[in-house]
Amino acid sequence: MVEWAVAGGVTVLLKRDDLIHPELPGNKYRKLRLNLDAARAQGHRRLLAFGGAYSNLIRAVAAAGTLFGFETIGVIRGEEHRPLNPSLAEAVARGMRLTYLDRGTYRRSGDPDVVAALRREFGDFYLVPEGGSNELAVRGCLDIVTEIDVPFDVICCPVGTGGTLAGIAGGLRPGQRAIGFSALKGGEFLDAEVEALQRRTFGRRVGDWSIETRYHHRGFAKSTPALEAFLDDFEGELGWRPDPIYVGKMLFGVSALAERGELPTGTTAVAVVTG
Repeated sequence: MVEWAVAGGVTVLLKRDDLIHPELPGNKYRKLRLNLDAARAQGHRRLLAFGGAYSNLIRAVAAAGTLFGFETIGVIRGEEHRPLNPSLAEAVARGMRLTYLDRGTYRRSGDPDVVAALRREFGDFYLVPEGGSNELAVRGCLDIVTEIDVPFDVICCPVGTGGTLAGIAGGLRPGQRAIGFSALKGGEFLDAEVEALQRRTFGRRVGDWSIETRYHHRGFAKSTPALEAFLDDFEGELGWRPDPIYVGKMLFGVSALAERGELPTGTTAVAVVTG
């Protein structure tokens, strides 16, 4: 881990999960690992994943197909646009077949009738939900905490669909807490999503956790001058630039909480770089 100096007498340790696998970095490795084992154990040869046009999960599933011998299908939210953006072009280059759902249907992507229609079109497959967040993904993210071999008070992570936070919180020890930083504007609904994932995985809400919704910087995949200036300073100090969609917003939020005194002096925080 790398130590990062912030204001307020708070020590922040950066857990570089983005470096754990060259093709499946960060929380995508965590979320997919047990799902890939399950797919193989169940005899599946095809993976189907849901995601937006810039989804990191779509790219990760395409890479997993190449690495582990699965056919892959990406179900993309919205209409097809040509030329493909770099994310989708990379997925196609790895052999993924793309199909598209209108936004109304996509919002029902977990409904049995939508899944059944996809099975009629593509045959049998192992389903990877949007963001990769299911019970196996949550259990895969437990390892994030168990790998940390130094004492800490708070652990922080970005939140998109909630699976990473659900798993991290499930691995907390007494006296530790987790803060998730929403990358989405209006992310208050995520509390219910994370709790639902934990109830499906563990049977109850687990761990001392909360979601911080003040640092979305105008919404998903958007930015502000304040965030860009923060990332410039961070890159100058540590020599690498976090992604601005998830990790950059989380780090901005951690710094802001320290400056505001909302992380008490003497706190040791771990910030998970998820990708």
